[in-house]
Amino acid sequence: MTQIKFIFQRALSISFSLSLVSPMDLLRQSLGCLLIVALLSPTALSMQFELRSGQMKCISEDIHEKSISVGKYFVVNPNEDHPLPDSHKITAKMVSPKWNTLHEAVKVEAGEFSFTAFETGDYFTCISAVDHKPETTLTIDFVWMSGVHSAASKDWSKVPKRSQVKMIELSVKRLFDTVESIHDEMYYLRDREAEMQELNRSTNSKMAWFSFLSLGVCLSVAGLQFWHLKSFFEKKKLI
Repeated sequence: MTQIKFIFQRALSISFSLSLVSPMDLLRQSLGCLLIVALLSPTALSMQFELRSGQMKCISEDIHEKSISVGKYFVVNPNEDHPLPDSHKITAKMVSPKWNTLHEAVKVEAGEFSFTAFETGDYFTCISAVDHKPETTLTIDFVWMSGVHSAASKDWSKVPKRSQVKMIELSVKRLFDTVESIHDEMYYLRDREAEMQELNRSTNSKMAWFSFLSLGVCLSVAGLQFWHLKSFFEKKKLI
């Protein structure tokens, strides 16, 4: 974690030292720093789910080679004053990307596992509830932590939750999307302003030509009326 903190602080100091960097570039650099932290930090998967009798649920985790992975699972007791009935038993099995069995427990109430990944890929943990009539619903509490490279991997409180890093990453992505949206909106408004200015110039030009045409028509009509009246009065020998 000290190395991660140093990398993050170093990346931020480099980003903020560039005074001529645009806000968009600065946001991209910050997002990159957060992604580096997410890649280098240990990850934890914690969940609680329900299983009906005879059903199975599989959970996968992408683990890098030589990473230590530890986890535990147990059936939540709906009545803490009494022991779990036989219907509340589970079978758990963990396999590697090449389907080699790493951990297996049959008809148990709880269990733990720990291993060092010998290959990079998706590791699967499948938990199934035993068949029972009448059908019952079990609540399973499952925790899986990976990416720890030291003997302190069993200190669960020191392993940051993946959700925390994801929340930061999602917040930065949301901010990045908002900035991009504002950037696109500004370009759209600028284009619309140019279109409106062009429309105004075109409208003013057309109105000017229409005004001159209207003036020409009015003068022509007035001239025709004057010529008609003059001819009429001449015929009547009034002038």
